[in-house]
Amino acid sequence: MSLNFDFSEENTMLVSAVGDALRPWTGERKAELREMVNSSVFPAELWQTFAEIGLMGCLVPEQYGGTDVGLLPLALAFEKIAAMGISPNILLVTCMDSACLARNASDLIKEQYLPGIVSGQIKFCFAITEADAGTNSFNMKTQAVAEGDSYIINGSKTFISGVEVADYMLLVVRTTAREESLKTDMGQYHGLSLFVVPTDAPGIEKQPLPMGFNEGVGQYTLFFDNVEVPANQLVGDLDMGALVMFNSLNPERILAGAMCSGMSENCIGMASEYARERKVFRDTPIGAYQGIAHPLAMAKAEHEAARMMMLKAAWAYDSKWDAAKVGSLANMCKLLNADSAIHSVDVAIETLGGSAFTEEQGLLPLWNGARLLKTAPVSKEMILNFIAEWELGLPKSY
Repeated sequence: MSLNFDFSEENTMLVSAVGDALRPWTGERKAELREMVNSSVFPAELWQTFAEIGLMGCLVPEQYGGTDVGLLPLALAFEKIAAMGISPNILLVTCMDSACLARNASDLIKEQYLPGIVSGQIKFCFAITEADAGTNSFNMKTQAVAEGDSYIINGSKTFISGVEVADYMLLVVRTTAREESLKTDMGQYHGLSLFVVPTDAPGIEKQPLPMGFNEGVGQYTLFFDNVEVPANQLVGDLDMGALVMFNSLNPERILAGAMCSGMSENCIGMASEYARERKVFRDTPIGAYQGIAHPLAMAKAEHEAARMMMLKAAWAYDSKWDAAKVGSLANMCKLLNADSAIHSVDVAIETLGGSAFTEEQGLLPLWNGARLLKTAPVSKEMILNFIAEWELGLPKSY
């Protein structure tokens, strides 16, 4: 199979619709977006705009109200949103969860949640990270124990984005003790399970995490004290969650890469426009100087190369390539686009000089966002570990 870069008319129309619908938010409503960043409160009207465009339905089958057009057009839409200087944060988490539900959930769960996701009535968050386990999710301690027709959940999660506005979470827990799982043929990949859990379920305590900067949604630590969840809210097969959860995590990494690609486009465009007009010592725009032009040109080349990886990764996911191969491409996509975004923001700051630090230019929040996406949702080091093991056949180092 070959990758076709002649985007369909539907893809082009979706990106155009995003631009048209969000244009007021980059003009007369720009102050509301700035308030979103400052207060970490996502505007309800902007969320509904995303739903009306059809973004929440891209990964949802038509029988549940979606369009099922795939991850590639959704990634192009995310890229456009970020290129307009808007963060789609909670949209990312809801869409990644919809992908997992569409591919792995029971008919009951699909009927319960997918139509509401498409309409914008339901928001999701994703809960996997634990303080002691960190990147090693297989070492998680949060446990679900069967009790009649339910599971009782105890434990904690941290750095859970947007739980304060989400209606439900896709929660990853341990359903078989790690030492027992290691005795099975699947080893550490056995023993995890996913459940849909209401964010206001009795027994859940939410503690906000003070962050060094705001990103439009909050970060929380969650504590689960005998939280009861019906057994029919299990997503996929019991103890097989390690295979299921990557139908959320791979789209997450690809969409994060698309956001970074949009950030790069935004910064390079902003800086290039400034360099074409700004004059300092002579009646010559500073863009004529190689000290300005060459860093911008290099950032452009890096952006285009990283973007190609994003497109390939999204296309491979839609084409249902082998999960490990899609995982490699998703990781490369996130890695390269995050580095590209950081470089693009830095070059833009260098180009604009002192004015880059003003609130009006909005470059410092972009720097924070790009740097965050280098570390989250998976670090550069773990990505390189994965590539070394799965693509190069090197011994596992961790």
